[in-house]
Amino acid sequence: MNAIISASRLARDLAGPTPPVLLDVRWQLGGPHLRSAYEEAHLPGAVFVDLDAELAGPAGPAGRHPLPDVEEFGAVMRAAGVSADRDVVVYDGGQGWAAARAWWLLRWTGHPSVRVLDGGLGRWSGQLESGTPTPRAGTFVPVPGAVELLDADGAAELARSGLLLDARAGERYRGEVEPVDPVAGHIPGAVSAPTTENVTEKGDLRPAEELAARFARLGADGTTRVGVYCGSGVSGAHQVLALAVAGVPAALYVGSWSEWSADPSRPVAKGPEPS
Repeated sequence: MNAIISASRLARDLAGPTPPVLLDVRWQLGGPHLRSAYEEAHLPGAVFVDLDAELAGPAGPAGRHPLPDVEEFGAVMRAAGVSADRDVVVYDGGQGWAAARAWWLLRWTGHPSVRVLDGGLGRWSGQLESGTPTPRAGTFVPVPGAVELLDADGAAELARSGLLLDARAGERYRGEVEPVDPVAGHIPGAVSAPTTENVTEKGDLRPAEELAARFARLGADGTTRVGVYCGSGVSGAHQVLALAVAGVPAALYVGSWSEWSADPSRPVAKGPEPS
């Protein structure tokens, strides 16, 4: 099944006999909490999922958004109505990063059918509702390992033997600025591939053929293993989503730069070149 869904297709699916479960994952790095915005207006029946509290564990040496406890994640998904035999659609405010984080976690834990609303909430022209729905409990039991996950050592190895893409802004990759983490630069051998270049000016993912051409130019041409990292495993999930749309499987280094840079023993590269 496709990794993304258009608003028009979602409207048709919601009107069908087995509508998908909707998860609202609006989130803003360093910004205000968006649960109140969700309570004011959301897609009918959508359940709010808190990225910081429910799609990540506590920040620490493993990064700013490490993996959540799997049992706790499963409980959150079941409370939201998620079952393995029912489609799931996730959306956010439009950037797509938070929705992609939920998409990746559900895929990693074995859900067979989850998609991201392309363009997010702003693409929806149908009815919205307020308040907090109480869905019927789901039955989803997460089983980690359905897609590849990288740790720090695995990311370092892949940067040498395959292709490791750095999804952050180019100036952070080059080490010119670092607004969040304690050290500037990138993992030696990683290739700069800002997530923001995967979307159009309107915020939709570029067509699959454009994405495939972009990633092929970066070296992801189907002949080598591909991995992705970012600042803390959020925008990197969106890069994995874009690669999936392009037909390229990719592993995610969830700890990303926030974990890598917290360990002073790990090497750091700066400048526009991988090494």
